[in-house]
Amino acid sequence: MVLAFSSSAVIHGSLSSSSSYEPHQPKVSQMGITQPMDRSRIPLKTVNYTQRGLAMKPLVPLAATIVAPEVKEKAEADDYDKLAKELANASPLKIMDKALEKFGSEIAIAFSGAEDVALLEYARLTGRPFRVFSLDTGRLNPETYQLFDAVEKHYGIRIEYTFPDAVEVQALVRNKGLYSFYEDGHQECCRIRKVRPLRRALKGLRAWITGQRKDQSPGTRSEIPIVQVDPSFEGLDGGVGSLVKWNPVANVDGNDIWNFLRAMNVPVNSLHSQGYVSIGCEPCTRAVLPGQHEREGRWWWEDSKAKECGLHKGNIKDESMNGNGNGTVHANGSAAVADIFDTNDIVSLSRPGIENLLKLENRREPWLVVLYAPWCRFCQAMEGSYVELAEKLASSGVKVAKFRGDGEQKAFAQKELQIGSFPTILFFPRHSSQPIKYPSEKRDVDSLLAFVNALR
Repeated sequence: MVLAFSSSAVIHGSLSSSSSYEPHQPKVSQMGITQPMDRSRIPLKTVNYTQRGLAMKPLVPLAATIVAPEVKEKAEADDYDKLAKELANASPLKIMDKALEKFGSEIAIAFSGAEDVALLEYARLTGRPFRVFSLDTGRLNPETYQLFDAVEKHYGIRIEYTFPDAVEVQALVRNKGLYSFYEDGHQECCRIRKVRPLRRALKGLRAWITGQRKDQSPGTRSEIPIVQVDPSFEGLDGGVGSLVKWNPVANVDGNDIWNFLRAMNVPVNSLHSQGYVSIGCEPCTRAVLPGQHEREGRWWWEDSKAKECGLHKGNIKDESMNGNGNGTVHANGSAAVADIFDTNDIVSLSRPGIENLLKLENRREPWLVVLYAPWCRFCQAMEGSYVELAEKLASSGVKVAKFRGDGEQKAFAQKELQIGSFPTILFFPRHSSQPIKYPSEKRDVDSLLAFVNALR
């Protein structure tokens, strides 16, 4: 996860390495106009409000830096699409200010130990309280840990770290070794060390801030908006629309980020001076050569068009998607996209298989089945939770399965399987022919597990 700064069309004056920086009158460019900010709102150091007796609302282990007023709202996709358009030409500072103002203490900055230190500097310049969190995978570079310490001292904050589950890491390493990702891909390791810890952390928030830029990865990040309803993760309230994702530097060029970092004289990762641009875990990151794209230093043994660890999986689009955002459709009406829920712990049911489940009145074990379409963004968003649930239920006596209900199976799914929209989740009890439909839009692991345990 690499974070950065704003495009040269937006950055002027104090945000250039060749210009002079006036410490007594910081400026921000907004749509090409340089205006002085109110000095009274810009502290030289971020104030640690926790030292002044203000209590912080305890959340799921997540970045606790500074406490701001609580703001509660449910995200509406249309509202944030409109807001993204309104902020399309805004400076990163203005976007950061808007995000912190809107969500208060229920938003946090994701900090990976790379160029995303720019986000912390923007947050400081707003004069508002802010929170910072980071994922410690256990395999970061020593230089990244050194930057964490320098950043905490520079801003007078405490980064709240989130760690992977020790039991899951132990099982992975014992079964497959320390470097299995070189042989079968990075997804499994990233899911355990990064995606699941992030999922837990975000359950304590209503919004988060990332340093994604469009120029970081043309294959996956070229269309990221300034702000969006998060397509992959859930927030504090659970369910669709419960988490908002802000990308203040989405429209920024990487060179401008570095102009800003130099001008503001903030700590940076020493690996950058050794040829590293995009920095992740030590075994999966290397320096790039002149002329190489920055993401070529990540998972270099894999397809260069889909360099994502899963934290921003919603960015990935299948090559079969056409220009208007609709999937290329086969004659049977199904979209040509890669399948999902692809793991050994989830049984893929055919039409005869699901029909047999419907006919049986006495099953040897209960079944949990998701009816899905791989092109459905809500199905994609719950993939991580459903895969994790399948792993938890692997030795419980409950079979976990999937059935693709679009295309030529759509009419059957609607008539026989109660499907109204994707995804639909059904539980088939041992001693009943009638499946029970999961009624909630909350599709996190704990909610799904509670549903299963209540019925089995």
